[in-house]
Amino acid sequence: MRPGGKMTKLLAAFLTIGLTASSCASGPPVAADDLKLKRVVIYRNGVAYFEREGRVEGERVRFKVRGDEVGDFLASFAVIEKGGSSVRAASFPLKREEPAQPPDAAGSKPADAKRRMETVVMEMDGREHELAVGYIAEAPVWRPSYRLVLGSGPAHLQLWGIVQNLSGEDWTDTKLTLVADAPLALTAGLERPVIPGRPVLSDDGGAIAVLPQAETTLAEEAAPPPPSEAPEGAPAPAVPKAAMAPASRSVEKKEARRSRPSAHRGMLGALRDEAGSSVFANAFSGEDARQVAAGPSRARNLAALAAVAVSGGATRYELPNPVTVPDNHATMLLLADKEVPGEATYLFAPDGGVPDSASHPFRVARFTNKTGGLLERGPLAFFGEGGFLGQGVIDPLPDGASATVPFGLERGLAVERSTEYIQEGARLFQVEAGNLVIERQVGPRTHYKLKSGVDQPHTLWLKHPRQNGMKFIQPPKGTEDNVGAGSALVPVEILGHASKELVLDERQGSRQAEEWLNNLADDAVKEYLAAPDGKGEAAAQLRVAWTIRTDWKRLTDEAERLQSEQNDLQTSTEETRENLRAVEKNKAAEDLRRTLTARLTKASARLDEVTKRLIQVHMQIKELELRFREAVKLVRIPARA
Repeated sequence: MRPGGKMTKLLAAFLTIGLTASSCASGPPVAADDLKLKRVVIYRNGVAYFEREGRVEGERVRFKVRGDEVGDFLASFAVIEKGGSSVRAASFPLKREEPAQPPDAAGSKPADAKRRMETVVMEMDGREHELAVGYIAEAPVWRPSYRLVLGSGPAHLQLWGIVQNLSGEDWTDTKLTLVADAPLALTAGLERPVIPGRPVLSDDGGAIAVLPQAETTLAEEAAPPPPSEAPEGAPAPAVPKAAMAPASRSVEKKEARRSRPSAHRGMLGALRDEAGSSVFANAFSGEDARQVAAGPSRARNLAALAAVAVSGGATRYELPNPVTVPDNHATMLLLADKEVPGEATYLFAPDGGVPDSASHPFRVARFTNKTGGLLERGPLAFFGEGGFLGQGVIDPLPDGASATVPFGLERGLAVERSTEYIQEGARLFQVEAGNLVIERQVGPRTHYKLKSGVDQPHTLWLKHPRQNGMKFIQPPKGTEDNVGAGSALVPVEILGHASKELVLDERQGSRQAEEWLNNLADDAVKEYLAAPDGKGEAAAQLRVAWTIRTDWKRLTDEAERLQSEQNDLQTSTEETRENLRAVEKNKAAEDLRRTLTARLTKASARLDEVTKRLIQVHMQIKELELRFREAVKLVRIPARA
């Protein structure tokens, strides 16, 4: 193809790297006289994407790159040549270590190398060039700020974005995009020459060394299929007015075009349309500007707000019109203005930083994110009842998720909480090599006592701490079990000036080895033999062994009773002998000696009988234990689900 062809080319410039100090400066990280700043995309990780455009006549374009930004520039520099010519190279001399320079005679210090401007010369063939270049550089993160107006109907949510320009140059009539994402950005010292040792060449095939880890989503319902494209000339399908602003619809179409692969768009294609023109065409009039600046009231022209789009999992807020942000200034932009489901209510969530919250609930706002994108963590101001209610903070909130945000403490409600630990049930889990493992249900039982001192009935939400692996046992209807957050929100309806109690049970299977003669073992085996899966060969063998175990248990219980009686008789006979010795020479106690002698004779005779029976029982117990151990060796019940 000849150099003057019309096809746009994406060309990766070959960089011969080096640095020469030209002057001490505090200007923008990258500047080029013939290329004007057209677009800024700000992320949440301390970098921003800058895009410059312009028509250049000549064979060279000179960039001024600040010393501390050279690595980022080299790692992210991309160029699109639209005029048909080509880019051949971008070069500047290598940076070398130089000895420290002492202060001059006037006492001034040498310039900071990180702030010095270095020159990059990009060489091209041809004489006319229409260029678009993109790169990343350090920039302050944009920060969100929210407003929520509460009333009798739906809540009213506004999202403002605060942008700070510390780039060293004015952003004049610049397309601005705010992205609720923090893509991986590295500090790469590509300007420093490195000669590494070379490895020995080997061929181990193309196997992947590690197994990629899968990710799960929070969505519980399948996403609807994308609408089929209408044939050319067919009328567009109707869209509900509440679905999105007109500007948002145009963004969807442009986003669809941008998502299609294109050989000539390359790295910059995801941030602009094919013609390089603005995605938005709606004017931002002075009246609209006054409405946007009006605070919590609703903006009249929704087309003037940012269009929300989700691309690659990241939420993007694209301003419909170019903005101007002078250097060393900040601006506050209204990004979203939506009616969302929401209400004011109460939440009991003890917080160590608020001692009274151990007894009283917070006043909170509950609302659902219906903006179409992720809401980043940020401050939230509440309005209602004719004024300001308070402030809170929301954590990152995906589209469709709900947030419960405290903004005050309600002393007209009192809550008391107590917990006990429960162990119940016995289930045969496994029999292997003559050993028994049972499973019990263990966990906390939490008692909540609530008392209302307010006039109206209301819903109180309990933030109930959840233990990992525990299962709720019949939680109240409407409970929100927040997996991964370690808590659940439990609603409780309570009347005005009334009291109420609520019990929450959580259980988890706990497995433990158990002795065959324990009552828990007997309960577990009987439950297994009565269950539908207790019908096989292993169950038949266990029944035989359990018949022996029944006799073994009976004799063991008898041995315990005989042993106890033997101990009592031995104590009694020793006491009687001591008493006889005490009255042995007392002739006046002859009748007492006869009574004690008769008691000793009877106790000794019973002691002999008990001792003889105890010996027999121990022999039988030993025999039955051996028989049982042999019988249970044949039983193998694998771990039950």
